[in-house]
Formats: sequence, structure tokens, C-alpha cells
Amino acid sequence: MIRPMFAPASTPTAALSALCIDYRDAPLADVLQDPQLLAAFSFGHEAARVDDTRHVQVTLTPLTAAPLEVWRVNDHVQHGQRDGIAFSHGSGLQFCALELADTGDIETVAAEAYARFEAWLSESLYARPLRIWNYLDAITEGEGDAERYRRFCVGRARGIGRAQHPHELPAATAIGHAQRSGRFQLYWLAATTPGTPLENPRQVQAWRYPRQYGPQAPGFARALLPASSNMPLLLSGTAAVVGHASQHDHQLEAQLDEVLTNLQTLISSARTQRPALSPALGQRTPLKVYVRDAAAMPQVDALLAQRLPGVPRIVLHGHVCRRELLVEIDGCHV
Repeated sequence: MIRPMFAPASTPTAALSALCIDYRDAPLADVLQDPQLLAAFSFGHEAARVDDTRHVQVTLTPLTAAPLEVWRVNDHVQHGQRDGIAFSHGSGLQFCALELADTGDIETVAAEAYARFEAWLSESLYARPLRIWNYLDAITEGEGDAERYRRFCVGRARGIGRAQHPHELPAATAIGHAQRSGRFQLYWLAATTPGTPLENPRQVQAWRYPRQYGPQAPGFARALLPASSNMPLLLSGTAAVVGHASQHDHQLEAQLDEVLTNLQTLISSARTQRPALSPALGQRTPLKVYVRDAAAMPQVDALLAQRLPGVPRIVLHGHVCRRELLVEIDGCHV
């Protein structure tokens, strides 16, 4: 297949691909001047939206004025827009973002979004998705199989339109907006070279969840280890789940500790394949922390300051995909 729209000036080997993700207190305009910037994210309804395809405004409210999340590569970045999808690429990596109106029928919206995602990958040199984020309204609204998260999972599978093998599953996050935004946001990181999906030995693989969680199991891995040793371990949205069951029903502090145990277990598993990874969460593990109850955000922030001193974090008001789960964390780790 000819893919001229997405051919980089030179295709680096997997060993050379590099991605640095950090949080930066800096004016957005200054950050966007960087020729090696792959993406920049601001947080909150009040965050500025600018006409640059490398920028995403995430409509989740932060606890305090949040820094920018900044992704940089070791190459000059090309960026633009095609068919309503913003893209930027360099160093063997591509960032893409798609936003659709959330009309209330999330199954149809997700099906359209993921059909476009699949079509994009089929035409791109960057055909290997490593990491995906989904932000949608009212994620746990509805009862039984009518719950919006369950309908989202059905729509995602419809849009992809084929069975996925476990070895191709990306790391992923799906979080609900605490206030309706009317927006469904999908963004992803893809590469020319596939990574290695990782699972948590404490948890059932999401794609093997039993029928009680909905007619379509989620399609993601618990983490993904990119092929390049110059890239971080990519951690999926992680909650207080052991096996396939939620733990510590509505007990915030106990759930947070379970989340941290799950993250540490993932890091330990990844180190069996990449021993150079740091053995514990640290200064090079930027985290995004999603908290269901806005009133609990200061408590979560204080607990993390005690348990993970020095670990960068952005605490956001967002709803986890099960009503009894109060906190979820994603991020990356070097």
C-alpha cells in the first residue's frame, strides 16, 4: 500500500526512537515554538484552545492550575491535519487526535471514531498503536448493558471491525467527564515498530472479562513496552481491580493503595524484559490521577504526596468506568 502522506524524511530504527514526557510550567505559546514538540496538553474547561494540531485541550478539571503535559522527540516534527484528524510525527512516532460531538449515542460515536482510527492506521506508516486515550461524557450513566461505558466498548469493537489479537493491543485509558462537555476525545500514539503489550499478574486480562461487565470486553493491555529502549513504559489507566473484581468498595484510601500496588506490579513485570527501567515510581514517572469526587481531590493529592514524594502528578476530576471505583491512575515510567 502506498502511504505518501505520512512518510517521514527518514525512518529511524526502533532503537533510535525516543519520547520524553514531562509536566512543564511554561506558556503554551513558548512550548509550541519547539521544533521537536510532538504534542502538548492543557487541562480544564478554561484552558486555552489554540490553532495548532499538536495541542489538545483535555476537558477534565484539575485540582489546581495544572502544568502542560509535553511530549518531545529527538527529531524535527512535521504536523498538520487530514480528514478531521490532527497529526504530528517524528522519530518513528506519530501523535493523532480526533474529536467528535458526543450526541448521547456513545455507541455510534465510538464506532465512527474507531472506524476512522482503523482507516487512518491502514494508510499510515505509523500503523502500530502504542497508547490510546478516550474521554467521554457520563461514562457510567445508564443501567445494565445500557450503561454508556458498555455501549462505548460495543461501539469501539464495531468501529475496529475485526478481531484483535492480544499481541496487538495498546495500552489505553477511558475516563468520563465529570460535567457534560458534548465532546468525545480520542487521541493516540502510534509507531512504525510494534511494542510489547504487558499484563498484570494480579489481574485478569481486560479482554477476558466475564459477561457480567458487558456484552463486549474492553480491548486494551495493562501496559505497553515500546520497542525502543529510549522510550518509557506506557501505563494504562489503572484502578483498584484484582482479578476482574473491584476492591474496597467506596473506600478511597484503600483503593488508592491498591492502585499503587497494581502500578508497581506492572513495573516489576516490565523490568523482566527491560531491566534498565527504574524499579519504583519516581521523578521520571509522570502520573495523571483521575478522581471521581471533586471533594476528594485534595485528599488524594495529599496521600500521593506522602506515598510518592517527588513523583510528578496532575490530579483531575474524572469518572472511572465503574461507579464503585473512586480513583484511577495512568502515566509512563522510565
